[in-house]
Amino acid sequence: WTTDVSQKLMIAYSSVSYFQVRLPSGDNQTSLLNIVISIRDLLDCVVEVNMSSVHVIVDYITTNDLLTSLQSSSSVLTNNLIVQLLSSGNQNVVGQIITAISQQFNQMNSENIYQAISSGIPAATILVSSLGSSSLQGNSTSFNESALTEYNKILNAQANLRDYLMTFTTNLLITTSNSIKLQSSALAQITQSTNQLTRAALSIASNRCYQLSLALSSMATQIPYEDAQVAANQLIQCASNVLTAVNGPLQERTSTLDLDYSRANVISSDYDTDLESAWSNTNLFGGGDEASVEKNRNIYYQKQLANEISTQVTSIISLITSSLNIHLNIGQNSIINTSQTYMSLETISTQSLSNRIVKQIENAQFHIPSDFNLNTNDNSSISLRSKMDVLASFGSFSNTNLSRSISLSIIDQNGNEISFKASENNSIKLIIPRDANILIPSMYLQNVTSINSTINNLLFNYHYINITSSLPISVHFEIHSLNRSLAYLFIYKFDQTPQLNSSINIIDGWTIFCPFNLTNDDIYRYFIDNQQTPGHQSLIFGIRELNSTEMNTYCLNNSSINTSLPITDEPFNFTSNYELRIYTSGCYYLDENNNWKSDGLIVGSLTNLYETECLST
Repeated sequence: WTTDVSQKLMIAYSSVSYFQVRLPSGDNQTSLLNIVISIRDLLDCVVEVNMSSVHVIVDYITTNDLLTSLQSSSSVLTNNLIVQLLSSGNQNVVGQIITAISQQFNQMNSENIYQAISSGIPAATILVSSLGSSSLQGNSTSFNESALTEYNKILNAQANLRDYLMTFTTNLLITTSNSIKLQSSALAQITQSTNQLTRAALSIASNRCYQLSLALSSMATQIPYEDAQVAANQLIQCASNVLTAVNGPLQERTSTLDLDYSRANVISSDYDTDLESAWSNTNLFGGGDEASVEKNRNIYYQKQLANEISTQVTSIISLITSSLNIHLNIGQNSIINTSQTYMSLETISTQSLSNRIVKQIENAQFHIPSDFNLNTNDNSSISLRSKMDVLASFGSFSNTNLSRSISLSIIDQNGNEISFKASENNSIKLIIPRDANILIPSMYLQNVTSINSTINNLLFNYHYINITSSLPISVHFEIHSLNRSLAYLFIYKFDQTPQLNSSINIIDGWTIFCPFNLTNDDIYRYFIDNQQTPGHQSLIFGIRELNSTEMNTYCLNNSSINTSLPITDEPFNFTSNYELRIYTSGCYYLDENNNWKSDGLIVGSLTNLYETECLST
């Protein structure tokens, strides 16, 4: 490890007292690497010895030579020293080489990303931000096209290397818990840069992590909890990384890799004979010109792999859960908290589930109500698993591309998930954060004082919103008056213009904004939840400023509640301009077919620009 002991990695194990180790590079600033040796006896008792810190400098010449060799002939590649070491099949050697190179290229990838963002490339288009990270702000005033070209050039060269390195992990033997810890650690490192993983690399990594999880589960009763915890930590990271990586291009959060694109469009060897071949069925790819077919063919294969990996990751999580649960008694927990994923697992009594708040990071949380129906007859103990990933899966709905993904599972003593249901009056509450690099829309100044309302006899200043969506959405309004002492009437109507005067009342809803409703940031907030919007294509809302008489009637006494509407036939008269921001949100769950659904989910009033509150029954 370098600066954070919680990031400690296993790089070798041996049953003999003398063995050779190839160390990864040290800290970026000091080149210092801290080394700990764990000595274990036959009774699984462990002594840890802290060695003196050593300086390990990055060997750029050797790694650049490997990159060059990868682009050369196969004979040049075969003669490369690193390739020869990787070809040895020795777990320690392969693990050390992959860990060292991966750490170096992870750092280079971060530098490439930061350089691109500083050149004006939006962070959300090339990066899925890690958990707990801050927003990366670049130069928003300019966008350098050559910077994107350079970014993609470096990205693809490094992705090709990861694709090649991954092939050396496929045939490593899985023997002991040390073997699992070593291999899972290397896999967590090589999959860390989720924007650089080709489909071939993802398939290998996912399969390998599944095999390691299976092996861990089979020996969980025979190894100490500490071994299971270390292996589980790395395997959960690996699973989360491959899930993020396969969904990144589909969610338009990472770039499409050249190697994936070219492989998808290489003519299949059985093109002329296999009538069922998906490759030749252009209807699967939307038709159109050759460029469109090639693009959609690549997306088709990406979606296929995303579904496969989603299923496999579910199995990995289940296997790891069972491996850890064996070691946990009531009141004990196990927490995996990394930049890529968060998972907590705790064993509790069924009674303690009532009114329980399960917190994650970035304010993500679940609040279980006091009254709920738990579908089990066993009242002794249950396991509560809470998980959070950096990117929601693509599914069949692209509006989830800037959201985190959270889940809560209740598991019985046999490892089966238990369903539970709450009432509509006392629902389960969830807080789901958005990605730190989400682009917050600016507030737009409405220059209403310059509008002559008498020309068209307008009673309200109207705004139109397109709310067409395949899944229900909520609509959120933020209004900032340049004069905080003013009050407003807000009305709306779906699919047509709202009308309100002494003789006509055609509206779907309304509210009054009074100064005593203002928050600390002087913004009026209102939202229309996702139960009201389905079946509608548009929303038109109107705003007018209340006059002094209306202010005295509706806003003077902040303790009174006036349920009547302030109605007038006079054209609007704004004495001050206001700023307006509108955004949408939604609450969705991923069903067994990897499709997003919204049944039983309501967007709550605590939803804001950075997170969504969901109410679930």
